[in-house]
Amino acid sequence: MEITGLQAYAVDVPLVPFEDGGVAPYVTNHNSLERMTRVLVRVDTDEGVSGWGEMRVFLTPEATVSVLEDGIEPFVVGRSPFEVETFRRQVFIEYANADLFFAPVEVACWDIVGKVLDRPVYELLGGWTAPGQTETRHREHQGEYAAERDNRTVEVAYCLGILPPEESAERAVEVRDAGHSVLKTKAGRDWRDDVERVLAMHDAVGGDLLFRLDPNQGWTVDEAVRVGATLADAGVYLQYLEQPIRVDAHRTLASLQARTWQPIAPNEDTYAPHNLRRLIEAGAMDVAVLDLTPAGGLSGLRQQVALVEDAGIPATHHCAFDLGIRTAAILHAAYGLPGLTLPPDSVYGGWETDVVREPFEITDGALTVPQSPGLGVDVDERVVEEYRIE
Repeated sequence: MEITGLQAYAVDVPLVPFEDGGVAPYVTNHNSLERMTRVLVRVDTDEGVSGWGEMRVFLTPEATVSVLEDGIEPFVVGRSPFEVETFRRQVFIEYANADLFFAPVEVACWDIVGKVLDRPVYELLGGWTAPGQTETRHREHQGEYAAERDNRTVEVAYCLGILPPEESAERAVEVRDAGHSVLKTKAGRDWRDDVERVLAMHDAVGGDLLFRLDPNQGWTVDEAVRVGATLADAGVYLQYLEQPIRVDAHRTLASLQARTWQPIAPNEDTYAPHNLRRLIEAGAMDVAVLDLTPAGGLSGLRQQVALVEDAGIPATHHCAFDLGIRTAAILHAAYGLPGLTLPPDSVYGGWETDVVREPFEITDGALTVPQSPGLGVDVDERVVEEYRIE
């Protein structure tokens, strides 16, 4: 079996407004989103089996599609889709992390391999437990909620943008009542407002939720110290502070870790090759927030998870406004890689629509891992064309 080509599709999909139960406008330290552009990748083979991958836009939709179709396709045509470990190792481009462009192709190849072998991807990753066996996989370490969960589901952390404290508190109650145990909120525009928002949500749910706070590098060290101390003084202990300060300041991050009761969780810092090992060596990380796209796909993610697991560090998967294709890949990873011990982030409930024929449903704060071969999702190309950016 050989790869014969790939096709990239940029799609622009609206988000559901907050007042209608969605998350728009999704406000971060950098922007305010009411819709999101994604790039979908279909990989075709000479035996008529195709697979799908998905990534965020790099610079512009046109640039991303061009890199994939003009730059990446020549490297993979004629190769076997079973060569998933080699795709991210094929090329070195100075001053750039080419892995992120191979990632959706690599995921599409896992999709193809699973379809050919008639197995879901999580089985191929090797961390699953067969029906009827004792549930001993990673979700037992995610918290008490795992004990009562069906062994084919993965709890997800609900993600919320920067909102006024009152609206944040209102949504926190809804999130708790919907069965979630973890809520992540964006931050970074004003550390005092960030603290006020978390305290409002904590009080509204009576301490029933764990919180993740993500300023996207928006604080200075002294501000991060104040956030951690103020919340701790109020009796609020976060699941983690995600990338509180700028990237590539590992010693400073380590000093921050030593000065706060709140766990420190680098995210953007993990995107650069070899940074993860440096963070471990610097003692600058309590939790690793990983992402399969900059890692080069599921194979690269598996390697990263092994690194942090060997260091005794818990890990979770980052959210990047994922449609059904990448959501499926993340679920297979969370279910199939035992080192991913914390619920992955998700804003899946915020999409107006999805490009898969049977969209996921969040039930009791969890998503069901697809059981069909490959990624287990069927892409509706009519919907792709409807939202496609030409």
